[in-house]
Amino acid sequence: MENFTFYNPTRIEFGKGKEAHIGEYMKEFGAKKALVLYGSERVRKSGLLGVATDSLKANGIEFTELGGVKSNPVLSKVNEAIKIAREFGADSVLAVGGGSVLDSAKAVAAGAKYSGDVWDFFVGKNPAESLMVFDIITLAATGSEMNQNGVVTNEAAKLKLHLGAPCLFPKVSVVNPQLQATVSRDYLVYSASDVIAHSIEGYFTATNYPLIARMQVEANIKTIIRTTEILLANPDDYDARAEFAWAATMALNGITMVGTSGIEYPNHMIEHAMSAVTDCAHGAGLSVVMPAWMKWYKDRNLGVFERFAREIFGLKTADEGIEALKAWFDKIGTPTRLSQLEIDSEALIDEIAGVAFENAKAWAM
Repeated sequence: MENFTFYNPTRIEFGKGKEAHIGEYMKEFGAKKALVLYGSERVRKSGLLGVATDSLKANGIEFTELGGVKSNPVLSKVNEAIKIAREFGADSVLAVGGGSVLDSAKAVAAGAKYSGDVWDFFVGKNPAESLMVFDIITLAATGSEMNQNGVVTNEAAKLKLHLGAPCLFPKVSVVNPQLQATVSRDYLVYSASDVIAHSIEGYFTATNYPLIARMQVEANIKTIIRTTEILLANPDDYDARAEFAWAATMALNGITMVGTSGIEYPNHMIEHAMSAVTDCAHGAGLSVVMPAWMKWYKDRNLGVFERFAREIFGLKTADEGIEALKAWFDKIGTPTRLSQLEIDSEALIDEIAGVAFENAKAWAM
């Protein structure tokens, strides 16, 4: 086990009705003027946005709103939000939505305090300061609610890259599993794929990965498999939804990376190229990439792939484990072939490969 420093200052407020207290939580940190960022108008129609803004009003926090953040969030919307945040004099950003909204909020928080181009933070520069970030998360997948990272697509350059800095950890993240019960069947299974991808990247690629971390990853994956199947049958099962949500958070809050070394993110690197070019759903792209990458990579860490087969699926060989994961993706209805994403031309594949090559350089892989 390697030496490590574990730092995660995010406070999680987990459970039913917590979103109604967001103003109180933000007031504790001295927030006075907030940009409320959200995605589709569904959060307004559902009443959630009103609950959040009523709480801000009750706690004396001024706010302005901006909607329209899309899945695979884009730089142009981030820049629009930065301009609004500066003009309003915001000291904080409240994201109400899924990981795309929260990732955008982190970029806005960094960019609003910076005189240059926010894209600088995606290509090597680290933000030294930011607006405060808060969120009410409505989709369990990215783990962004408890980490310092955010991913945004530069649509002009067709590059999907990430930024990250300690100042971008959310101050408080509200996770109410009930708010996630209306997630569509497609996005439930795409989310399951995303969480599994977060779990296996280090599990398979690390040069040093302690057994305690390996067992935590396996528990996460088994939880996602079990709860996904429950939720496909009964979307209103609160306990399954809660376990799914917490597993998503745990997969990328750093706890499974302590004491490790040599971790890489090849599946995400490849998928980021796919969604930058085609705008496919992130989790859908990952479920295509993972089984293929695993087949290609398995001989580099055969013992761990055999352990994966045994611990997750009760099988013996690496190939059996890989096929079992692919079969499970097929069973729940998330894609496993490029053709299912309408990536079926050599020209398109060549373009994705070119972007992946640029990603590999940016990720030092």
